[in-house]
Amino acid sequence: MGESANYPSLSGRCVFITGGATGIGAAMVEAFALQNSKVAFVDLDSTAAESLCERLELKTGRRPWFQQIDVTDVPALQDSIKSAVAELGPLQALVNNAANDQRHSPENVTPESWRDCMAINLDATFFAAQAAAKIMTEANHQVKSQGGSIINFSSINALLGPANMPGYVAAKAGIVGLSKALAADYGAADIRVNAILPGWVVTERQLDTWLTPEAEADWMEQVSLKQRLLPEEVANLALFLAADDSRMITGQSFTIDGGRT
Repeated sequence: MGESANYPSLSGRCVFITGGATGIGAAMVEAFALQNSKVAFVDLDSTAAESLCERLELKTGRRPWFQQIDVTDVPALQDSIKSAVAELGPLQALVNNAANDQRHSPENVTPESWRDCMAINLDATFFAAQAAAKIMTEANHQVKSQGGSIINFSSINALLGPANMPGYVAAKAGIVGLSKALAADYGAADIRVNAILPGWVVTERQLDTWLTPEAEADWMEQVSLKQRLLPEEVANLALFLAADDSRMITGQSFTIDGGRT
């Protein structure tokens, strides 16, 4: 890949990312760090997170802010956003990336597993947005700023509805509607809310779990662009949606899948 675009408005901007230790999340942590943003992220995987922080500190001279939390713990999630802001300054972008795409056939879903699925894939997105919007709105009242940007991660599975993922598909479809609703709720505070719907992104997790040579060959038959979709390419879209270049874009859903849908 070539170098990403440079967004001057992201320099010095505080960005909070959930699920930032690996995969797409780690690519976004790095992409924002390279834009000179003040990056904060949370994740359960502290080992991967610390390794990422060390690598980026060597690369950029700045260490991202990290806290190990479970995003399904709503008080801990919202407190982590407040803690990051207290250390890094006014929050101007939130990226809700944390998710779990575990497969379950409908007959094996229990009330408990359904709630667990919603807790990480939908509830955490709302409650992080709730906390972030409050912080952004209060900052806007004190000093007129550029508002803020909330970026929620959905999935093309919300459009395709694959088998054996009823909870995940329902949650990711919910994020599309949630983003539209919150765009209306927060627009008066100059807070933009948009959703990203990635296709099959080639992360280490996907390579280890689902992306067999046979599955990838089948995928390549279904897409227009016969190339792997990389985490860095999804991160580039997040950069644009966080920057002032997209200041009049809100309530929208952006699909990045190589032409699958």
